[in-house]
Amino acid sequence: MLPPLNENGDLPPGVHATDWKEIEQRFGARSETRIRAFATLKHLHELAVRTCELRNFYVFGSFVSAVAQPRDVDVVLVMSPEFRLEDCPWESRALFSHGTAETRYGASVFWLREGAMPKELLRAWQLRRDGTLRGILEVA
Repeated sequence: MLPPLNENGDLPPGVHATDWKEIEQRFGARSETRIRAFATLKHLHELAVRTCELRNFYVFGSFVSAVAQPRDVDVVLVMSPEFRLEDCPWESRALFSHGTAETRYGASVFWLREGAMPKELLRAWQLRRDGTLRGILEVA
């Protein structure tokens, strides 16, 4: 179960494991914008799963906050060390080009291979523009 949002409308700092049902209930159902963003998020996850190389899927940014109209969805894909873009399904390839993913899905998608992600990087994705920390989601 996810903790309550803090006084800034964010999850407390840290990585919070959750499932799709809770994400939808907490963040994907309060407005048309959020419903669309949740559908996009699920679609991105499905495309990443089709590669058979997805290890972790993190969600951060305004979608996982109390903001009524999140700007977009922000995700980090952690792929297996063996992941090769040229071997992934054609329909999934747009995920691995930040600009293409932003244009096609309205999403900021970052990716890296497992083992290449220092713990400091997860902390960096928790940083707000004002320098304070907020929580991020790990889809279990």
